[in-house]
Amino acid sequence: MLGYIVRRLFIMIPTLLAISVLVFVIIELPPGDYLESYVAELQSQGESIDPKRIEFLRQEYGFDKPMHERYIHWVWGMVQGDFGYSFEYRLPVRDVVGDKLFLTVIVSFFTVLFTWIMAFPIGVYSATHQYSWGDYGLTFIGLLGLATPNFLLALVLLYLANVWFGTSIGGLMDPQYLDQPWSWAKAQSVLEHLWIPVVVVGTSGTAAMIRRLRANLLDELEKQYVITARAKGLPPFRALLKYPLRMALNFFISDIGSILPSVFSGTALVAIVLSLPTTGPVLLAALQSQDMYLAGSFLMFLAVLTVIGVLLSDLALAALDPRIRLQGGTTR
Repeated sequence: MLGYIVRRLFIMIPTLLAISVLVFVIIELPPGDYLESYVAELQSQGESIDPKRIEFLRQEYGFDKPMHERYIHWVWGMVQGDFGYSFEYRLPVRDVVGDKLFLTVIVSFFTVLFTWIMAFPIGVYSATHQYSWGDYGLTFIGLLGLATPNFLLALVLLYLANVWFGTSIGGLMDPQYLDQPWSWAKAQSVLEHLWIPVVVVGTSGTAAMIRRLRANLLDELEKQYVITARAKGLPPFRALLKYPLRMALNFFISDIGSILPSVFSGTALVAIVLSLPTTGPVLLAALQSQDMYLAGSFLMFLAVLTVIGVLLSDLALAALDPRIRLQGGTTR
């Protein structure tokens, strides 16, 4: 096991280097750069442009250097903990992220928790009560949640929360707590607003997970070892927990690779509709404005989380499922 982990960690280095090259090249592919977009925006507003200042900024930001030099400078800075400078915000990337990263973690953590708490018991009930009225009703609710657009559900919940509970429209806290230090009152305000994005984002994920858990568990329940266990008199609940449920949970564990990056990327469309101060809209704006260091740092951070998540899911699957082995060779 230790040798496997060491090999995977060494493989991560060339993998992340290859991803960094792809990220940098893709960000550089659109014609022009941030300064050209900035000049075009000023000209559209009728403002005058000083060519000397633009040339100074081009040299200051390194846009006059070849692509490979800028790439090396960017990668070497990330290794040292310097993620570059955001041209759009005129701040270091670390300062731009700030509280947005913390709030994104809070929203995503509770969303994942909501999804698993809702999907797990419903999926198990639907599989063990196949074709019952409860199965049909929960399936209908799940499909309804899967078919409802997130942004539409967000607008409906915003209206209902404002009418029923007096919750302010948009954001993750009341306006008076913006740019204020954390306090118990601010935390309460966050909790008051938090349930809306959690329900909106978690609804579609819950519906999809219910269907997957139900299908996987039904497949396991029809296998010969389950039938044999029942024939020998093993109680139904114990027969369910012993092996079928463990085997059906494999996809929960394998989803860790996608859950970790989604924690930080967030759902950009929902965040825009709800005016959430999370990292999703920041990443979208950085890509639109060609703010290369901000966008590139975000994408590299997501790549690192994906690689780490896949490693954790592989290790967890090996511990959960005895049929999965991390080493080659035959078993006698």
